[in-house]
Amino acid sequence: MTMRVAIVSAETEIFSGEADMVVATARFGEIGIKPKHAPLLAALKPGHIRLLYDNNPNEEKIFYVSSGYLEVQPDCVTILADTAMRADDLDEEKAKEALAKAKALLHDHKGSDIDYSKALAELAEASAQLAILHKHLKSKERH
Repeated sequence: MTMRVAIVSAETEIFSGEADMVVATARFGEIGIKPKHAPLLAALKPGHIRLLYDNNPNEEKIFYVSSGYLEVQPDCVTILADTAMRADDLDEEKAKEALAKAKALLHDHKGSDIDYSKALAELAEASAQLAILHKHLKSKERH
């Protein structure tokens, strides 16, 4: 049994199709959604969206979302993200640069010139992108 899944960013639709299970990084922890799940609305934090398929356990589609919302209806899951990208489209060098920049901002602050919430958000996003890249690469090596 499958469910419809749509992943939409502010710019475009990233994915529209079927999946047997959706795993997402919600603000309160990682959640898994199967068909016929009770209706749910959850805020997302920077992290992954994984689409899993029962008929092919080796197949997995991985996406990065910066933040947004996940809405569950019994036969569909909709993810509305501020930024969403396929794991294959993530740029490791850019993520490393963003991580270093955010760490430097937090470490070298002088007075109140720094926007802590923005620096922490950038740190969380870059860290999530790198974690997804590493998990995605390991997954590719196994298959």
